Formats: sequence, structure tokens, C-alpha cells
Amino acid sequence: MESVTEQSVIESVPKGLLIGGEWRDADGGGKLAVDDPATGAVLAYVADASPGDCRTALDAAVAAQHDWARTAPRDRAELLRAAYEQITARAEEFALLMTMEMGKTLAESRGEVAYGAEFFRWFSEEAVRISGRWSTAPNGATRLLTMKQPVGPTLMITPWNFPLAMGTRKIGPAIAAGCTMVVKPASQTPLSMLALAGLLQDCGLPPGVLNVVTTSHSGAVMEPLIRDPRLRKLTFTGSTPVGRALMEQASEQILRVSMELGGNAPFLVFADADLDKAVDGAMLAKMRNIGEACTAANRFYVHESVAAEFSQRLAARMGALRWGRGTDDGVDVGPLIDEKSREKVAALLDDAVAKGATVLTGGQPVEGPGWFFQPTVLADVSADADVNREEIFGPVAPVRTFSTDEEAIRLANDTEYGLVAYLFTRDLTRALTVSEALEYGMVGVNQGIVSNPAAPFGGVKASGVGREGGAEGIEEYLETKYVGIAL
Repeated sequence: MESVTEQSVIESVPKGLLIGGEWRDADGGGKLAVDDPATGAVLAYVADASPGDCRTALDAAVAAQHDWARTAPRDRAELLRAAYEQITARAEEFALLMTMEMGKTLAESRGEVAYGAEFFRWFSEEAVRISGRWSTAPNGATRLLTMKQPVGPTLMITPWNFPLAMGTRKIGPAIAAGCTMVVKPASQTPLSMLALAGLLQDCGLPPGVLNVVTTSHSGAVMEPLIRDPRLRKLTFTGSTPVGRALMEQASEQILRVSMELGGNAPFLVFADADLDKAVDGAMLAKMRNIGEACTAANRFYVHESVAAEFSQRLAARMGALRWGRGTDDGVDVGPLIDEKSREKVAALLDDAVAKGATVLTGGQPVEGPGWFFQPTVLADVSADADVNREEIFGPVAPVRTFSTDEEAIRLANDTEYGLVAYLFTRDLTRALTVSEALEYGMVGVNQGIVSNPAAPFGGVKASGVGREGGAEGIEEYLETKYVGIAL
């Protein structure tokens, strides 16, 4: 096996648009630069699609839909299984590519590759289990047949923070269900998706089933597709404001939508919690992906009797983290994605400090090339600080206290978001009653990571609609048809 180097990985990635099974340049030859957030250097240039390119991509998806929907479920399953095995075999290549374009450490990128690949294995097993039902009408005069059929051509808009896994989490069930796709990856991190598309081609995915368009003008090129009557579904992972705008556009054609949107995850530590486990869980929930995750713990609520000890322990762990380029040995924390993101983190921290918060560790952006920010813990955060309402998307952990379970629940639910919550307690009754009271689509009990391909991922309220993963994930790509049969 040839050694994997940064240059060889970049050179191996297709740089064009994938439309109808062919790699092509954008209309007019436009190019989009992909930067390394750790250095600011340009890694590669990829095609910058126009609205016309995207219409052509939808043309290809529509043309392929009929035959793809009639492909045997076992054939779709075997293709997904082959893709899972290929990703696993090329794990180091995908991890290095992801680290270069997104910034996370190689260890985290390897974890994402394994997690992302697992969606293909999971949905390869779901593809052959799509079923309907047969029953007798209550009056006995007719028979009731229900069947599941693919929704149809789907537009997928994926984010920059998990550039492989957010693709496989959408593509896997679509392939399994028999839907064709147009995928628009984030402009900051398109390389992982382009590499994945090339891999699926190699595994035998028919032309037109998966089409990939990269662009720096997302709104201008996506809106015409969303308003096109031939499109039947829109799935998006990203911020709530953008999700709201997309849902409004999708309403014109009454599209099926699934939206995985923003989060404001509370992390509750009760008086009886195992603090060793709580701190370990906090490090996972806060620092996974440099804090740039919708599932990242955003607000820490700790019982007043253990808040000081928890905060000091967390600060010691956070302060010991080493920042640097994710490809370097010994690095724990990579850069934020861009300058705008770092400025937002700094503004939220400055607001909290101005309103009385104490910095226990960190608290500053890191000078030099790249968009680094020191891992930070804040104590004595006031109720009116902006970090209580806005998604931080960075390595800052603000800590507040509570005195009763009822107060903890009230504070946790005091947000428009409802993606994920975490709680730490040794009391089983408390774990269950608090989990039931939390207004969130997912709850982690004594663990700092909830994501699992076998479980339904998604939120309530302003955190989105629909679920990805689990047995529920494929249902987002299927319509139910009822046939009444007279006897």
C-alpha cells in the first residue's frame, strides 16, 4: 500500500462537479478555493457551480430516479456494504483529508471516518427490510394494502463541521430507499464529499443517482432547485436561521423536509454525580470537534454543592490541552473553521466577562497563522450573558449553578432549541424523571456523546424536524401508499 501523504491525498480527490456520472468543470470555469484553517494556505481549487450547473444536476437525478427506484433492495444493500468496506480500507486517507480542510485532529478525524462509514453499513442492512402491511378492513369487505416507495429526487445540503459523516448519514438512507440525490457540501470543506462521491462511483453507483455540486453561492444556486417542482425532498444540516429560510422556500412545492438545526445543549451535573465521570463527559461533550458541533455542551449547570470542585477539575483538564495543526503529533485541539467563527467565540466570551464571569483557564484567541482559540472555562456566568442564548461553536465552557432539580430543568429548557441535553446523576429515578422533563430530542445520561448510527438523531423546537439514523432514518426517504382492494 502506498504511503498516505498530504500531497497524494489532495491530488487523488476529484475537483469538478459530479453530474450524471461525469466529472466536469463549472459553467464559465469558476473555481472555489479550499483553505487550511490551521495555516490559511490554499489546499486546492474546486469547481464553483452556477445555477445552470445545479439545474443540470437535478436533470440527471430526475432522469435516473425511475430505474434506481426499481433496483433490487439487495443490490442497493450490497453497494452500501461495499462502500462501507472501502471507506474503512481508506480510513487514513479520509482522516488526513478531513483534518486538512476542517482542522480537527487526526484522532478525531479517524473517529469520524469510522462513525461515518457505519451509516453505510447500517443502511445496507435497512435496505432489505423496507416493508408495508396487509390487513382486512373492519367491515370485512375490502383488503387494505400499504407499501413504501422512495420519495424521489432529493437535495442534500451538508455542513462543514462533519464533512464525511453528515454526508453518509443522508446518502446512506437515500441509496437504501431508492432515491436519487443532488448534494451540495459546505464551501469550506468540499473535499471529503468529493472523495466520497468518487468512492461510490468506484463501487458501482449508477450515473445520476448521486450528483455533487460545489459552490460559493449557496443561496443563489440552491433556491431555484428548491422551487423546482421535480424535486421531492430537501434535507439540511446547519444553522436554525438558514433552516427557517430553506423551509419557507420548500413550502412552495410542499417538499418533504428533514432539518438538523442548531443546538444549545445543557449539561446538568447533580449533587450525587460521579464527578470523575462528569468531568470526562464534559470534555467529550464540550471539546468534541473543537466545540464546533450542534451537540456540543453549550451551558453547564452544576449543583451549587459541587460547582466549585467541578469547575476547577474541568479547568485543569481544559488548560492542559495542547493546540496546533491537527496533523501534528501531540495536538489535542485544532483551529476553528475561519476568522468569523473565532470572532464570534471571542465576542461571546467578552460579553460574559463584562457581565461578571470569571475566567478559570484560557480566554484568548491564539496569535499567529490559523484560527485558534484557547480552551476556556468560565465560572460565575450571569443569567443575562449571551452565551446562555447563543450557540458558542467553540472551546468555551460557561458554568452556572442550581439548587434544586426543578431549577435545573427550568434552566435547561429555557431556550428555543431542543437538540440534545446531558445529565449526570447516580439516582436512576432522577435520571428518568429529568430525562422525561427535558424538552430535547436526545438525552445523554452519564455520557458525553449520544451520536450512534443505530439511534435516531434529531431535535425538537428550533432544533429541527425529522430524524437521521436508526430505524427511523430510512423513513425520511419513503412515502406510504395505501391500496384498497375490493373483494
